[in-house]
Amino acid sequence: METPSQPTTRLYLVPCMLTISSLFSGFYSMIAAINGHFQAAAIAILVAGVFDALDGRVARMTGSTSTFGMELDSLCDIVSFGVAPGLLAYLWALTPYGRYGWLAGFLYVATTALRLARFNVQTSSEESDGNFTGLPCPAAACMIATAVLFSTVVLNKSDPVRHISLLLLVYLLSYLMISTHRYPSFKHFDIPKEKRFHAFAVMILLLVLLASEPHITLGVVALLYVLSGPSMDIYKLVRGKSKKPWKFRRTTPSDPDNSD
Repeated sequence: METPSQPTTRLYLVPCMLTISSLFSGFYSMIAAINGHFQAAAIAILVAGVFDALDGRVARMTGSTSTFGMELDSLCDIVSFGVAPGLLAYLWALTPYGRYGWLAGFLYVATTALRLARFNVQTSSEESDGNFTGLPCPAAACMIATAVLFSTVVLNKSDPVRHISLLLLVYLLSYLMISTHRYPSFKHFDIPKEKRFHAFAVMILLLVLLASEPHITLGVVALLYVLSGPSMDIYKLVRGKSKKPWKFRRTTPSDPDNSD
């Protein structure tokens, strides 16, 4: 007898339709990018991220998790969060760099595939601490999408742009996806009772900021999440070194460092 907690090969309609909706948004993003509608392409990637977050949550809430759904989700993710943002980045900012531009776009797609493959073969114990190993590909795609929205809406640059920082951004995201930096997962987000009021107030503030300046707020949130992994590792490294006891070397009169 199948239990809800054990993945099966059955096809559950609602979660799979949400996954296909994410795939549709990713495909539409590619069509919009090819036609030069970069803002619409970026929004479509963000919509794909929303559907991607919903399909897994709905599957867990309804006990409809299946191996078929997991495999379908990975196949759709490579399109929505690999090919679509890679193509958008190339047509929007990497075309002037010629070979280096399309190679950066290919590197992004390849690392997305590697990130998904590594996630699929990881055991549950490797993700038991509630964190992801490497930057999740939806977060990387949202970083590219919010960068496009910031440029087209805030800076009023609807045409393709050329800036070395955007090329470096694609390389950075490609590295972070296959890195071992740990990123927080919000699948099992539990807030202590004594901190729920403060968390609720922060959520209201974020909602107000999102409603007032959505393009800036989304970009800042995406950037903070992208940088959270390396920042935490640097913090742990510095903190670990600071806790090491100091070792003093006894000097003698013959030691050159002990001379007056």
